[in-house]
Amino acid sequence: MTSTTPTAPKRSRWNSLSAREARLAWMLILPTAVIVFGLVIFPAIFSVWISFHEVGLQDLNNVFHTPFVGLENFKDVINDFAFKPGPLPAGWDEANLLGKFGLVFTKWNWGAAITTVVYAFAGTIVTVTMGLGAALLLNEPFKGRGMVRAVFLFPYIAPIVSVAFVWRWMLDPRPSGVINDLLLRAGAIDLPMAYLATRGLALLLVIFFEGWRYFPFAMLMILARLQAIDRSLYEAAEVDGASTWQRFRHVTLPELRYVLGAIFLLRLMWTFNKFDDIFLLTGGGFGTKVLPVLTYEFSFRLRNFGQGAATAMILLALLVLFLALYIGVVMKNVEDD
Repeated sequence: MTSTTPTAPKRSRWNSLSAREARLAWMLILPTAVIVFGLVIFPAIFSVWISFHEVGLQDLNNVFHTPFVGLENFKDVINDFAFKPGPLPAGWDEANLLGKFGLVFTKWNWGAAITTVVYAFAGTIVTVTMGLGAALLLNEPFKGRGMVRAVFLFPYIAPIVSVAFVWRWMLDPRPSGVINDLLLRAGAIDLPMAYLATRGLALLLVIFFEGWRYFPFAMLMILARLQAIDRSLYEAAEVDGASTWQRFRHVTLPELRYVLGAIFLLRLMWTFNKFDDIFLLTGGGFGTKVLPVLTYEFSFRLRNFGQGAATAMILLALLVLFLALYIGVVMKNVEDD
C-alpha cells in the first residue's frame, strides 16, 4: 500500500509577499494622498470650475448649481479698471516725489497685470542681488562673522506681520514717523511725506521691502555654493594676474550660475503669488495692486467668487508663460555654456 503526502496549496497572489508589500505601501501613503487631494488638488480643480460659473455669496450653499457663464468672468476681469492699464481719471493726480520719472506713475494706471510682472521681476532681481552681495561679504573671514550671519537672517525669520508694521511705523506720514522725523531734523524736507501713499514711490518701497525680506534665502544658497568652490581656481587666476573683478567675473559667476538660476526661478514663482507683503504695507493702493490682491478684492470684498477665481487663473497663466520662457531660453543657454 502506497501512501501519498498531500501537497501544500499554492500561495495565492493576494497573500504573496509582493502583494502584501504593495498593500502596506498604499496604506502608508493613503493619509498623505487624502490630505494632498483635499488641500491642493481638489481646491485647484474647484477654482477652475468656479471661474466659469457665476458664484456669489448667496450661492455658496448651492454652489454646484450656479449658472455656467463661460468666459464672461475672464472678460469682466480683463475689462476692469483695476486690471488693465490706462490713464488715471481726472482728479486722481497725486503728489509727484520722483521728478519727471514719476509722471509714469502719477499720470498712468499700470493695472494689476503689469504691476504684478514689474513687482515680481524687480523684487526677484533685488533679492538675488542683495543675497549675492551678502554672501560674498560673509564668505570672507572676519571677526564676528557668525553674529553678522545671524543678524542677516532676521528679515527672513521674523514674522511678516511684525516686520510690516515696523516698516509702516518707520514710514508713517505723520511727523512722528521715523523717516520723517530724521529728515525733518536734518532739514532735508520741510513737510512730512506720505511714502506709502504716493504712486510710484509706494511701488518702489514694496519692491525694496520684498528684496530686503527675502535676500537671506538667496544668501544662504549662494554662500553654500561659494564655500564649495575649489580655491585652486582663484589661486590660478591670481597667478595669471587677474584682478578681483576678473576673478569674480570669470571664476565666481560661472560657478554660481546654476544656483543663481534656481534661486531666481523659485523667488519669481513665490513673488508672483505674494499677497501678504503688499496687503500689509499698502493694502494694494497707490499703484501697488497686484493680481493676488485683486483676487482677494473680487472674492472677499465684492463677494464675486467667479471673478476672483478667474483672476487667479489669469495669474496662473502668466506665471506658466514666464516660467516656460525662462526655462526654455535662460536655463537652456546656461546648460549650453
